Amino acid sequence: MGGFFGTISNSACATDLFYGTDYNSHLGTRRGGMVTNNNGVFIRSIHNLENSYFRTRFESELNKFEGNSGIGIISDTDAQPIFVNSHLGKYALVTVAKVNNMKELETELLLKGCHFSELSSGMTNQTELISLLISQGKTFVEGIELVYEKIKGSCTMLILTEEGLIAARDKWGRTPLLIGKKEGAYAATSEPCSFPNLDFELEYNVGPGEVVFLTPDTMTQLRKPNEKMQVCSFLWVYYGYPASDYEGVNVDHVRFASGRAMAKKDNVEADYVSGIPDSGIGMALGYAEGKQIPYRRAIVKYTPTWPRSFTPSNQMVRNLVARMKLIPNRQLLKDKRVVFCDDSIVRGTQLRDNVNILYGYGAKEVHMRIGCPPIMYSCSFLGFSASKSDLELIARRIVKELEGDENKDLDKYSTTGSEQYNKLVECIREKLNITTLKFNTVEDLIESIGLPKECVCTHCYDGSSCF
Repeated sequence: MGGFFGTISNSACATDLFYGTDYNSHLGTRRGGMVTNNNGVFIRSIHNLENSYFRTRFESELNKFEGNSGIGIISDTDAQPIFVNSHLGKYALVTVAKVNNMKELETELLLKGCHFSELSSGMTNQTELISLLISQGKTFVEGIELVYEKIKGSCTMLILTEEGLIAARDKWGRTPLLIGKKEGAYAATSEPCSFPNLDFELEYNVGPGEVVFLTPDTMTQLRKPNEKMQVCSFLWVYYGYPASDYEGVNVDHVRFASGRAMAKKDNVEADYVSGIPDSGIGMALGYAEGKQIPYRRAIVKYTPTWPRSFTPSNQMVRNLVARMKLIPNRQLLKDKRVVFCDDSIVRGTQLRDNVNILYGYGAKEVHMRIGCPPIMYSCSFLGFSASKSDLELIARRIVKELEGDENKDLDKYSTTGSEQYNKLVECIREKLNITTLKFNTVEDLIESIGLPKECVCTHCYDGSSCF
């Protein structure tokens, strides 16, 4: 994934930019970058974050970022920001994007005489490709609309120009973009949890395909929002921060409501409920209230050093990180029947190892309750998982085992309560050595979010999408 922060102010912006960008650290672990505009002079720095953190890599050079406007990014994809000098003027660009037709667009641009100067892991830098599309427009808005037209996937972006800051949300609104305001300054970010401690008030939720232009004192709409939206449901399930609101809906509220709804339908007997940190905690608290059983911290996260576990591309590294970051509490687990709440099951490797550890620490029964439905499809729009194919997903591997074809009857396997669905859940339970296993339903998840179903993307659960 990735997350960004941009600000424009009547005074020096470096401190707000630095801390605002840092509040997106949960969205990426690979690259970090910042750029400021100081009276037409752009000052940029990009660092590798794989063995460090954004704050530690950038803190020592914070004084060099002079100017009153800037943008920052933390990303799991390409090195950013990109700096461009074109007929539109000088500008810097950051994106949260997934471009599925990179090769096709790359060939098209090369045939038009464009060239690429940036590489990421030996491949074309997708943010540079997006900048080339923007620069083909007669105006920034025309260039952004060309991105919307050409890209298969998604793209939300910030553009730092010599005159101000442009914020443009993905045409389907799959990723969020929110505007904050305080006296003499505006900010735009993926994560509104960055606003309160920097004294910004949430001012505006940018709509799907909408483009706004920010100066220190004004916000101007450059392009109206599209009528249709499909914001990613996984924002509330996993990668959104608990204190953030998207489309006016708080992340922790949704997780709590999902857990409470699941508990009211659950007849399991248990001594207490515990959340798998971090994103399972809100759900577990809701489950505890709905079930009227205690909440206990039977497993805790060692937060000072370990990043999220699904971002490393190497499976052995993912397994190591998954194990090292979570510490079971033997005193609470011994001889207990425990309900554990977690956000999702993607490959199943991490959960299987955790379950075995819990039994090893004396747990009598391990009941898993999952905050979203079984993930049946790799995401075509966001890079929220390192999965390269559907067969990396435990649900699809089981479909192949049962049917001999990973694509057979997927609609039935995705339908809660069907014979195929029940068989799928039971197979996952057996493989992961879990006492009982239940998933949240699409219907309950949508009800917890509170937005109309057609406004929320549930492609990874049921294959529905807008292309």
